[in-house]
Amino acid sequence: MDFSNTLMEALEMKILVLEKDLVKIKMPVNEKTKQPMGFLHGGASVALAETAASIGGMLNVEPHSQQIVGIEINCNHIKSKKDGFIIGKATPIHKGKTTMVWEIKLTDEDDDLIAISRCTIGIINKSH
Repeated sequence: MDFSNTLMEALEMKILVLEKDLVKIKMPVNEKTKQPMGFLHGGASVALAETAASIGGMLNVEPHSQQIVGIEINCNHIKSKKDGFIIGKATPIHKGKTTMVWEIKLTDEDDDLIAISRCTIGIINKSH
């Protein structure tokens, strides 16, 4: 998978673990991911969560004939963050024929829970 020229590159996300049942991605809390008041932007947290779930989904389909699409995502923001980094850890809750549901825990460098998210992924056949 090529992640250049994507939101991952723009937000400086780095993949730490890439497995079918675990995707971990690190993202800095910096000027690109903060809101105007200086805290980690909730949208950046959601972007990290959906990225981890989507990559996990792609690892579980046949890439030549199938692709994944986001259906729904939610995120509960637990704790604010002003610097350092966060890690999104995505694990599957359900892997079906047409949908997947992933849980994504966002923690910081001290392993404190910053946010928790759930993302539903659709699996569709590619049209040729």
